[in-house]
Amino acid sequence: MTNQEILARIDHTALKVDVTWETIAQLCKEAVEHRTASVCIPSCYVRRAKVAFPTLRICTVIGFPLGYQSAFVKQVETAEAIADGAEEIDMVINQTAMKNHEDAIVLEEIQQVRRACAGQVLKVIIETCNLTEDEKIRACKLVTEGGADYIKTSTGFGSAGAKLEDIALFRAHIGSHVKMKAAGGIRTREDMIAFLEAGCDRLGTSAASILFDET
Repeated sequence: MTNQEILARIDHTALKVDVTWETIAQLCKEAVEHRTASVCIPSCYVRRAKVAFPTLRICTVIGFPLGYQSAFVKQVETAEAIADGAEEIDMVINQTAMKNHEDAIVLEEIQQVRRACAGQVLKVIIETCNLTEDEKIRACKLVTEGGADYIKTSTGFGSAGAKLEDIALFRAHIGSHVKMKAAGGIRTREDMIAFLEAGCDRLGTSAASILFDET
């Protein structure tokens, strides 16, 4: 697998709370030059990035990073991000609802954000490090039923990130239309290849620059 083949599956990411426009602009320049799948940036930078880099595919995060906002708030946040120029949405589910076995709440929020996406790509972050195996399986079914395009492992802000065993669990329980994105702690070329070979269609990482020298 060549570096360019890997980069084409990466959401080039910068989501730290103190990230500046200078950093975001550099991230966008790198994404254009090295042809990553997208950049994943805070929603406050989406409009500015779209103006500065109109051909770049922009992803942003919703309900981030804890996910316990109401479905209405997530829907409004999504609609604004789409209006600002985002073409991909990575939303965090209400994990407290999962813990309370209130699956209808999670399904409703996925469906509402799906509608607000206006046909754009929706990835649903379930934050695997906080869920039991049963909760992960239920989340797979809710993501499928909710009509999301992807299930995503992690925000990168939890106690742990992507694990290959979770990707295997996803594969066994998601619907045929749902793709997989691994994120959180993916920092080496070997990690990237392992997750792609396990069946992931996308990777979220802030370490894409390790691949730049050979592209």
